Amino acid sequence: MEVSQIVLVTLFVFLGGIIALSVVSEKHRALIAIIVVVINALLTSIPSVLALSGQVQLGTLLLPHLPGQVINVRIDSLSAWFILIINFTSINGALFGSGYLKSYQHLKTNIGFHWIFYILFHISMIWVCMFDHGIIFLISWELMSISSLMLVIFEYQNKATLKAGINYMIQMHLSVVFLTMGFIWLYTETGSFNLSSLASVVSNNHSIWIFVLFFIGFAIKAGFLPFHTWLPHAHPSAPSHVSGVMSGVIVKLGIFGIFRIISYINHDWFIIGEVILSLSVITALYGIINAAVKYDFKKSLAFCTIENIGIIGIGMGLGLIGIGTQNEIIAILGFGGALLHVLNHSLFKSLLFFSAGSVYQQTHTRNIEKLGGLIKTMPVTAFFFLMGALAIGGLPLFNGFISEYLLYSGLFKGLLSGTGISHVILIVLSIVGLVMVGGISIISFTKLFGVMFLGNPRTELQHEPREASFIMLFPQYIIVALMLSIAFFPQFYFGHVLDIIHSTFPNLVALNNVQIGVINTNLTTIGHLSLYFILLLLVAFVVRFILLRKRKISSCETWGCGYVAPVPKAQYTGRSYARSFGNLFGFVVIERKNFKRISKALLYPTSRKFSTYYFDLLEKYLVMPLMKRISFVMNYFQFIQNGKIQSYVIYGLFFILIVFIGTVFHLIK
Repeated sequence: MEVSQIVLVTLFVFLGGIIALSVVSEKHRALIAIIVVVINALLTSIPSVLALSGQVQLGTLLLPHLPGQVINVRIDSLSAWFILIINFTSINGALFGSGYLKSYQHLKTNIGFHWIFYILFHISMIWVCMFDHGIIFLISWELMSISSLMLVIFEYQNKATLKAGINYMIQMHLSVVFLTMGFIWLYTETGSFNLSSLASVVSNNHSIWIFVLFFIGFAIKAGFLPFHTWLPHAHPSAPSHVSGVMSGVIVKLGIFGIFRIISYINHDWFIIGEVILSLSVITALYGIINAAVKYDFKKSLAFCTIENIGIIGIGMGLGLIGIGTQNEIIAILGFGGALLHVLNHSLFKSLLFFSAGSVYQQTHTRNIEKLGGLIKTMPVTAFFFLMGALAIGGLPLFNGFISEYLLYSGLFKGLLSGTGISHVILIVLSIVGLVMVGGISIISFTKLFGVMFLGNPRTELQHEPREASFIMLFPQYIIVALMLSIAFFPQFYFGHVLDIIHSTFPNLVALNNVQIGVINTNLTTIGHLSLYFILLLLVAFVVRFILLRKRKISSCETWGCGYVAPVPKAQYTGRSYARSFGNLFGFVVIERKNFKRISKALLYPTSRKFSTYYFDLLEKYLVMPLMKRISFVMNYFQFIQNGKIQSYVIYGLFFILIVFIGTVFHLIK
């Protein structure tokens, strides 16, 4: 079946899914949505696997009313990589969501619309990766944004959720504005709406500004600074399976778009690479610093997404620097680390959001200060969260270490082959920044895991938490299995990444078999050591079980440091754990305190309340003032939408008159 025919089949499957969801009973809607997602995933995964093996899938659709009439449908190795990640994450999200939404059975209408928009969300992301025509690409992009918006505002009865949705909608449409301007400018320069025509743009001032427009449009979706402010609001508001899919794949479509445009530029690689590298290091640091001080665990995970987008950006910037300096091994390590981290982040971040969703479903709070001791009642969820935390920290034995190892290798090779003092300083600062990101990530996740799962409950919950259902745990088992496969056999995945780099940058990156052989040998050694260590650990546990299985188990309290009557309030809190860190980086994360000072005349103070919070520095002092000024200006144009039909008719006549005058004077052709 040709890839263009597959597009049409996925459309019919989607429409059939909408009809089925409209007629089946409430208890079967989740099953229908899972079936639709699985069918479309299989339909698009088959040509994607073929494309990864080197067989580019090409097709065309004829739409005579659009410029160019012919719509190119294309799955190459780059789009195949993202399509497979989207399909895997979306299937897991649907499975987890089918169990997660059971606690929302009282919102029957919400659930019905939710699954309709979920299957649209999935297939629109696939279409974004398949179409090579600006107009159809923008339509798919808009469908993806609108469907994800409707998923975010699942609980639209909540004002905070609705506010987060509006914020998300505005920023996503701002992304569309920049992309639309980019495509229009590209059309005026080349006469084509195909993104691939960017390669034919002559090297001049116009070409760099076209690149800037596209980069900003895609960077808003990806969450680079200062376009990140939608993530900390949208992710906590959305259901957890939606948060996992959005963080796992929707932000990666911004990365996909950036990969596309940098593969078509034919000049200024070194300068663009340095700019992207600098922006990415700042993004990664800003994201993880904010994550370390948040008390809302979903908001903390959202800032961690910003951090990992920065890590991926470091790889892209490093790859462009490698092309600019004609150092192929740096380009391979940079692009390879970025592409592999796209996969790794989609796995451990969706795992973290799913396990966090299980905690929220059982406790009905996202505030870690109200939790504690959950490992006793939710041991499997605690295990999954710990696995995700270790992986996202880039620690050995897990998949996050593999992609970060490639990035570190590329940075050190870039340092040794420095072309100037400014370049060397940038690489050194990037290495230091990446090291700091890893260390702060460990601080952030030891805080989250320790406060949420260890110790004793800090508050009395509505009911005793219990382990999540099997349908919610099953996709997490699958994710962990794939994460370990990357950790144990990284050379297999790196081989596919090499093919993607070679096919995406065929004239810019030459594959040096000797140096690639060294990288493969190192990755193989790392994988074997990880596998042996895990096997040794399993053997130790089995031996321990055999030796102790017949012994009587007794438990007693540990030494209480002279205080044998502890209370929950005596435990570490998230604030106390991160307080020193927050003070150290107080110039980035500013703390605000809500309290009233005790009057000196008040001899016997009554009970008092004290609370603190950290706010997003860029959002408060850059984004919000800018939005207020824009709103102030736009208020002057409110008279246009006045609700009078006569005015709207006049607007239409005025537009027709402008078109007529423009045609008469040959201003419009």
